Amino acid sequence: MSERFAKKWEERSPERPLTERIKEAVRPPGPLKPRLDMAIRRIELQIQKLDQASERFSQRDKSIFARIVDAYTKHDMARANVFANELAEIRKMEKMIMHARLALEQIVLRLRTVSELGDVVSTLGPAISVLRAVQTGMAGIFPEAERELGQISNLLSGIIVEAGQTTGLTINFETANEDAQKILAEAAAVAEQKIKEKFPELPAGVSSIPLGERSMTETS
Repeated sequence: MSERFAKKWEERSPERPLTERIKEAVRPPGPLKPRLDMAIRRIELQIQKLDQASERFSQRDKSIFARIVDAYTKHDMARANVFANELAEIRKMEKMIMHARLALEQIVLRLRTVSELGDVVSTLGPAISVLRAVQTGMAGIFPEAERELGQISNLLSGIIVEAGQTTGLTINFETANEDAQKILAEAAAVAEQKIKEKFPELPAGVSSIPLGERSMTETS
């Protein structure tokens, strides 16, 4: 690691006037490592919020599933199917949340390994791509998470720009996107399996079509 980069990586800025600190909160220009640590903490906070949301959906899942079983035992299949469609929507949301959580967890693990110059460019490129993909997925579910993830990806982009200016290294976007797709695909596969293990299957004869898919089949 070059002496210039090492200094940029580790050093901490002295106390500055409040106005400057406010500007830094929007786009921190300081040393790279403290800013990377801050990004990790902010991602971990989003993971905690996703865990809380997942728990709320799980409770709702149990409640609706119980209603399906009750309707099924009373041979009220019309009512059971209505609840089944609602349950399908909830499980769709739960899978999206779990997918996002697993992807963010992988990003945190990778960011924690960044300790050398080469790691900055090779690790942050895919991390930003994953964050932006998760951000898009959260748009319709958690607008707050969408905004926060956008700010975190901007923070990491700033770190990459500064690292590039210091060293002359640039991102290989093709490789970064390939790595990001692998992370997202692995997270999706694990999320699918966890959903199957976590939630019981519907009783035989009860069909569930998520509302979005149902509307497409009705119009086709």
